Amino acid sequence: MTAIFLLAALFVLLFIGVPVAVSLGLASMLTLLLFGDQSLLSNAQKFFHTMQVYPLLAVPFFVLAGAFMTTGGVARRMIDFANALVGHFRGGLAMAALLASAFFAAVSGSAPATVVAVGSVMIGGMVASGYTKSFSAGVICNSGTLGILIPPSLVMVVYGAITESSIGKLFIAGILPGILLTLVMMVTIVVIARKENMPRQERVSFKEVVRTFREALWGLMLVVIILGGIYAGIFTPTEAAAVSAVYAFFIAVFVYRDISLKHVPEVLVDASRITVMLMFIIANAFMFAFLLTTEQIPQLASEFLVGLGLPVWGFLLLLNVLLLAAGNFMEPTSVVLILTPIVFPIAMDMGIDPIHLGVLMIVNMQIGLVTPPVGLNLFVTAGIANMTLEETIKASFPWLIVLLAVLMLITYVPWISLVVPNMMLN
Repeated sequence: MTAIFLLAALFVLLFIGVPVAVSLGLASMLTLLLFGDQSLLSNAQKFFHTMQVYPLLAVPFFVLAGAFMTTGGVARRMIDFANALVGHFRGGLAMAALLASAFFAAVSGSAPATVVAVGSVMIGGMVASGYTKSFSAGVICNSGTLGILIPPSLVMVVYGAITESSIGKLFIAGILPGILLTLVMMVTIVVIARKENMPRQERVSFKEVVRTFREALWGLMLVVIILGGIYAGIFTPTEAAAVSAVYAFFIAVFVYRDISLKHVPEVLVDASRITVMLMFIIANAFMFAFLLTTEQIPQLASEFLVGLGLPVWGFLLLLNVLLLAAGNFMEPTSVVLILTPIVFPIAMDMGIDPIHLGVLMIVNMQIGLVTPPVGLNLFVTAGIANMTLEETIKASFPWLIVLLAVLMLITYVPWISLVVPNMMLN
């Protein structure tokens, strides 16, 4: 009865439009008041305990690094470099937008930030070069989802903190799936470009390619510093987040000089707003997860599913359906926070690798970013492309086939997620 009330209260609150963080906290408190043997003090203690979870210290630092990268001209330099590399192919400007999104995803860790940074420049440029606005918006909206898969990723940090998995290993595990998805989307652009006879730009000289690379190098070095520092044993993932924030500040203010010192407080305030919002959601979700565990809901769910006799492939298929459905109504961090405490014990009982499970969940969340009614990338793209939400959904829909195909591949070929981290550990 307690479990039914807890979950029912959560979904009713979400359905009537109560913010996710408040819904999680309110459902937990109501359940404790009506059915719990514990006092509300235990819930309050769990809420504040979240602020002492060491891996979560990475969240404000990665947010701050992304804020400096987004506010400065890092995205523009990456776009110039991507253009120099692939702009001369048919459909090259669309490929450049995709490549720039992958580059920027590797320094921002945020899908909406990737859409804003790349889309605000590339959508207008693509339309002016002869691409349809619908095609341009579809490319940007879907390539922006790479922001939560290619490391560093805030969603990976949250998943790692909940499951006590290695965040460094999760970061490394996201590299090959991110490259795979980028390549598959690029091949899709090539096929469409040839079919639709899309324009191409003039080939630039090798000297120009080198020049744009040198300008973008300071930004691209961020991911090298983070991943290289973690696996060289120089610092932990949490310390890497702090290093990335300092490095992003240094290159934005003193190297590129896109941000003056007097504007730094504005960037800090913007990053603080995002951090407070995320940490409030995370704290309430930890409180919700604590109550789930206390009432043994994950164990009951695990026993039920194991009792059904589902094979591993059947469980993975069911998990994908559940995650895709949840992603339609909640943003990625919330889905991971709510569902991970339930599905993680079941997956472990079935012998699924926790790193593979993390990558699988994040790819599902990518699809949730571009599916209505709550797909965040859809709203951001509609705003910067000056399109209605309905037009943006229509533009983004064909790319779902690509995302779903890659999801199935990653689901049933764990090697894609595990080969790179296992090689590096060995």
